[in-house]
Amino acid sequence: MGLEEKLPSGFLLSTVETLAGYVRKGSLWPATFGLACCAIEMMSTAGPRFDIARFGMERFSATPRQADLMIVAGRVSQKMAPVLRQIYDQMAEPKWVLAMGVCASSGGMFNNYAIVQGVDHVVPVDIYLPGCPPRPEMLLHAILKLHEKIAHMPLGANREEVIRETEAAALAATSTIEMKGLLR
Repeated sequence: MGLEEKLPSGFLLSTVETLAGYVRKGSLWPATFGLACCAIEMMSTAGPRFDIARFGMERFSATPRQADLMIVAGRVSQKMAPVLRQIYDQMAEPKWVLAMGVCASSGGMFNNYAIVQGVDHVVPVDIYLPGCPPRPEMLLHAILKLHEKIAHMPLGANREEVIRETEAAALAATSTIEMKGLLR
């Protein structure tokens, strides 16, 4: 999709990886998938008080083809899960997912048949953001953590293999509803 496909493996890759990671982390375009209360906090993050634009996220994309970060904010119903997966599949590579709020991360207080118990059952999640709803400062912190992850993403011939392995591992991992924690 760019310079990384034309590079021979092992040729000055660390310098190019550093540069590509720096550029990618500074130009994220999020696709908003606001489904509930968390969407209000996500919208306030784009306002003048918190100003998400200073981190390179000037606008929220209305189309998945122009986005590389999906922020799933709120609970996902069983009927919405195939739509969420379709939007994820339409996003261009490389792509990342941020599960915002307890409902997106683990189903929240809605433990019933109509709600997906964690968006990680549908798409691979890169960052989990707890809270009900999480504050805008927490969303900014999660985005900065994602920036660190993007900055160290590999390039070159094995990049797609690493992405596939990471996605397969994320989907095969123990779901959040099955994890043992303080409240479960």
